[in-house]
Amino acid sequence: MSIRRSLTVFATVALVAAALFAVTGARTANAATAPSFTVFTPPAAVGGTDAGEPSVGVDHRTGRVLMQAGVQTLQVTVAGTSATWKDVSPTLTSLLTLDPILATDSRTGRTFVSELAGACSLMAYTDTDGEASALPIPDSGWVQNPLGCGAGAAFDHQTVGAGPFAAPLTGTVYPDAVYYCAQAVASAQCARSDDGGLTFGPGVPIYTALDCGGLHGHIKVAPDGTAYVPNASCTKADGTNGQGVAYSTDNGLTWKVSTVPDSSTQQESDPSVGISKGGVVYFGYADGSGRPRVAVGHKDTAGNLTWSASSIVDSAIANTQFPTVVAGNDDRAAIAFLGTTTPGDDQSSSFAGVWHLYVATTYDGGATWTTTDATPTDPVQRGCIWLGGGSNQ
Repeated sequence: MSIRRSLTVFATVALVAAALFAVTGARTANAATAPSFTVFTPPAAVGGTDAGEPSVGVDHRTGRVLMQAGVQTLQVTVAGTSATWKDVSPTLTSLLTLDPILATDSRTGRTFVSELAGACSLMAYTDTDGEASALPIPDSGWVQNPLGCGAGAAFDHQTVGAGPFAAPLTGTVYPDAVYYCAQAVASAQCARSDDGGLTFGPGVPIYTALDCGGLHGHIKVAPDGTAYVPNASCTKADGTNGQGVAYSTDNGLTWKVSTVPDSSTQQESDPSVGISKGGVVYFGYADGSGRPRVAVGHKDTAGNLTWSASSIVDSAIANTQFPTVVAGNDDRAAIAFLGTTTPGDDQSSSFAGVWHLYVATTYDGGATWTTTDATPTDPVQRGCIWLGGGSNQ
């Protein structure tokens, strides 16, 4: 069970998917102009307010947002400054959770819900944003899979993602590869599904304790089919500890690890990757001092990653947790994170910081960033964000 990621007071949900529009939508007249954001809170009758580990996905076909809050799957339809919420939870993934995960395949609109259940996960997926068919059949909007993992794919901190197959493979039953990754004590494995999440092949090791440790982040798949899994604690070429990614260019058959040379780590929140339309990798992380940073990676002709110098996203932020990155065109990306301007140990019960959700955007390939406080009048947390599990009060 991933006990280090819980954030039990995330009662209001800023739809970070709005960052996608800032990244991939029409270019503003002034590249430094920050996007604006609206915070939508689910009504009490719907639930979703106790979202310890919320995740969102956007169906670009319909514009709807799906959000996972514990064992609830909520559908959000945004119209201007208002939002309509609907509980569309499938029965199977409403039963039990050790880790709630939701991910949407941006190419097809299929949304996957995964609930860790010991050595495997319960999974359900929908092509209709959870909407039932015209017939009054329970769960008719979902396909439910009680074995939503690959054999030997470990048992903790799972992640699900989907994207194109790497050449020469192409989809037959389902157009994209679907990955399920999880970690064990000293390793992590990823399994691939070729039928859209109905069944998975065996887990393949993506790193060992000699390469990386701790908790990995969420898998992302590039337009060319390269799969990336970020990690906050990897061994750099000089033998020191930093952050990096495990990645596969052959549909998950083999994996390599690339570390960001100038990175440092607190081994707290997972890093995140966003991949542009042209395959540029934006790696967002909290460095050893707690500040938000982004390194930009490019693959060379041999398929190896090379990294730019990491840049501080916002020097006013003294502590960062839960960074999440998306990218659009090659020069455009956004990183969302919980941040506070209060320095000090944010794991201490005496920490007095006030946390907001920030979104920083770049329009020049990561050379400069413009930060927006998405929750200026409604902090999402006060005090420490305890990542050790249980309570430190």
